[in-house]
Amino acid sequence: MKPSPVKSTIDFEQDGLQHGFLKLPHSHDESAYGSVMIPISMAKNGEGPTALLTGGNHGDEYEGPIALFDLARTINPRQIRGRVILVPAMNYPAFQAAKRTSPIDSGNMNRSFPGNPEGSITEKITDYFQRTLLPLAEWVLDLHSGGKTLDFLPFCAAHRLEDKQQEQRCAEAMRAFNAPYSMMLLEIDSVGMYDTAAEAMGKVFITTELGGKGTATAETVRIAKRGIRNFLIHAGILKGSPELSPSIHLDMPDQRCYIGSESNGLLEMKVDLGEKVQEGQLLAVVHDHQRTGTEPVPYHSQLDGILTARHVPGLIGMGDTLAVVATVTASP
Repeated sequence: MKPSPVKSTIDFEQDGLQHGFLKLPHSHDESAYGSVMIPISMAKNGEGPTALLTGGNHGDEYEGPIALFDLARTINPRQIRGRVILVPAMNYPAFQAAKRTSPIDSGNMNRSFPGNPEGSITEKITDYFQRTLLPLAEWVLDLHSGGKTLDFLPFCAAHRLEDKQQEQRCAEAMRAFNAPYSMMLLEIDSVGMYDTAAEAMGKVFITTELGGKGTATAETVRIAKRGIRNFLIHAGILKGSPELSPSIHLDMPDQRCYIGSESNGLLEMKVDLGEKVQEGQLLAVVHDHQRTGTEPVPYHSQLDGILTARHVPGLIGMGDTLAVVATVTASP
């Protein structure tokens, strides 16, 4: 395979604090010899583990970028052992456009791994993560929220894995992050995900969903910043004591957790985030917004649990995920 066209302006082996860019040539109408310039920072202090911390995998999710741009400014290499690599906005073109996907090639970064050094802009960036950044790290944290179309309870998540020892290490890191909710997450589709790429390499990988609606709140940013610090302490990289509070443990046993809309129309939720629900309970109805006098289409929970996520815009389309229900469990 050809070498990556992405070049880093920082030296990953140099001690201290560095700020720079991942520079990817991109010729376009406004700049014949232009480049996509993705901000990156690294703090290093001698030998030790490496953590790779990322946000902006989707460009309309903001807790990760806020927390990581702030950490890049405040991190002190003398207070760590090893290395912390920060990429606050992985899909930087999408982040600049406030879109889930790249405005250059419509690439969804979290469905584009392992990437391609000769492919689209998004595939070239994912290839650099796949072949250069991920191999440097033992610990990987990718911060997400719901973007413009979903809203979530604030949770940190690990995945069920075939390697149960690796799964246990990921679950321990999830608990250490200490979000208000801790989720063993079942993805609706894991093909091409950053998560899957990192886990296939044997990394300790955790992710989050910290809210949504295309913005960040003071509380969700606090959760992100505190969780990052706890994660780095757990990894043995940052000195200090973790800040801990109670966390409710959730599980997604199967695809019944996802309730999809089979109609187009006006969404009326009957349950709010965090509320307990029972199997068969009415979660929402979708009204026909093209004519009056018609009965709305009902949608019911398929299991006992709590409402963990919901569709955000008032209008919903056929095939959109309307709600997600997770079960409450003992600590995983």
